[in-house]
Amino acid sequence: QVKLVESGGGLVQAGGSLRLSCAASGITFYNNVAGWYRQDPGKQRELVAVISRSDLSNYGDSVKGRFTIFRDNERNTVYLEMNSLKPEDTAVYFCNLKTYWNDYWGQGTQVTVSS
Repeated sequence: QVKLVESGGGLVQAGGSLRLSCAASGITFYNNVAGWYRQDPGKQRELVAVISRSDLSNYGDSVKGRFTIFRDNERNTVYLEMNSLKPEDTAVYFCNLKTYWNDYWGQGTQVTVSS
C-alpha cells in the first residue's frame, strides 16, 4: 500500500523558516516526479514546487527564491525548505508523487505564518 506522510508543519512568525518532510512507503521517490502543493480554504490547490526524475526543480512564482525542494533517495523522503515565510504562505501543504501511471497524495500538513 502506497503511503505519503508529511511532517514539519506548524506555526511560525513572518520571516521565519520551516522544513517540511514527506516520507514514502510502498513506493519510492527515485525515478518519479515529486512535488509540493498547497491549499487555502475556499481556494484551488496550487503548485508550490516540483522536482523531476532528473532532479530539475520548478517553483510557483510566489515562492521562487524562498523555497527549495530536494529529495533524499536513501531516506525515500522529499523535503521543502521554506525561508522568509509570509502570512500568505499559510495553507495546508500536500506532498505529491507521480509515476508514469498513478498520482499519489499525502494527507497534508498545516503551515501557519503569523504577521
